[in-house]
Amino acid sequence: MIPIKYTYRNLFERRGVAFMTLASIGFVVLVYIGVLALAGGLRAAFADTGDPSVVIVMRDGTRAEMESSYAQESHRLLTAMPGVERTADGDVAASGETVTIQIFERVDGTETNVMVRGVEPGGFAIRPAFEITEGRRFEPGRGEIVVGRSLAGRLGLRVGDERELGRNTFRVVGLFTGVGAHGSEIWGDYRDLGDSFRRSGYYSSTRLKAASPAAARDLIETVKAEQRLQVQALTEPEYYELQSETSSGQFIILGNVLAVLMAVGACFAAANTMYAQVAARAREIGTLRALGFKRRSIMGSFFLEAVLLGVAAGGFGALLALPLNAIQTGTMNQVTFSEITFQLRTTPFAMFSGIFLATITGVLGGLLPAFGASRQKITDLLREA
Repeated sequence: MIPIKYTYRNLFERRGVAFMTLASIGFVVLVYIGVLALAGGLRAAFADTGDPSVVIVMRDGTRAEMESSYAQESHRLLTAMPGVERTADGDVAASGETVTIQIFERVDGTETNVMVRGVEPGGFAIRPAFEITEGRRFEPGRGEIVVGRSLAGRLGLRVGDERELGRNTFRVVGLFTGVGAHGSEIWGDYRDLGDSFRRSGYYSSTRLKAASPAAARDLIETVKAEQRLQVQALTEPEYYELQSETSSGQFIILGNVLAVLMAVGACFAAANTMYAQVAARAREIGTLRALGFKRRSIMGSFFLEAVLLGVAAGGFGALLALPLNAIQTGTMNQVTFSEITFQLRTTPFAMFSGIFLATITGVLGGLLPAFGASRQKITDLLREA
């Protein structure tokens, strides 16, 4: 077998051509990891939102809260269900909520759909991670709202600003964090927003807090068994997992399509490099054959050279992708058609996938040149100038 050191050294003999190939494959990896980071960030945003002990109830047959609507009587029946926890003050750990989509202008001048959520006082009790980072909570009856901090940055909203929501004008009194995908929403009092959007007396969803995840499953069965209700119930993680699969799935498909299209071009770059290596080392290859090295050894050496080039390109692309981690961005939730903000996540899986893609690209690009180098006759090789 030809020593690996010989194969490794040949990569540096023609550094210019090798680097151009490494860069072309590396940028393919960068784009691919970037798209996977988008999908990973979306999944993380939804995963951070759900509490397995919280049950979300919507009208039967709907996929999202914005599609759901039912009367107050159904909400009263739900909050009276056995298995719903009580707060320290003795109140029911539940929140009837409304969801409405409102068009807002981003700081860059483009428009986006924003989810406006009306919550009851119990909405804070069942979300202990909710935290006001600037300003204060809204007070019912005063036309006040709080905005997710990540969303506020994209919309240019600050504490003290006023915005029209429906028929009325509301004042921003606080910015909040700690509630996952809810950080892409605007929250206000259920009655204030219901009156402004002419939805008084109706709910989009009801959240019920159970004592534990196991108790939440029992509560779901209790809700389903109530014949007076035409609703569906599922835990928050289940609800947001459905949204995550739909929204992040588009990026997975996009990433794979882009990867295939760009990798085809990168394969040609790798093949061009390897063909150039074969042509420039014809006499050297002939000498190796004359010394007794077999064709499979010649093919294996060039093939390994292509693999090493692909792995190096993958590592280069992964390094370029590292700064993408934690970058704040946003996109449209494909279920609710509203803005969702999140941070990119360059997970180990995304990095490994990018390096694997680069390795496959190097393998495909080097296969034919390696085979061609091994099939040439010794006499023809030694006659090359």
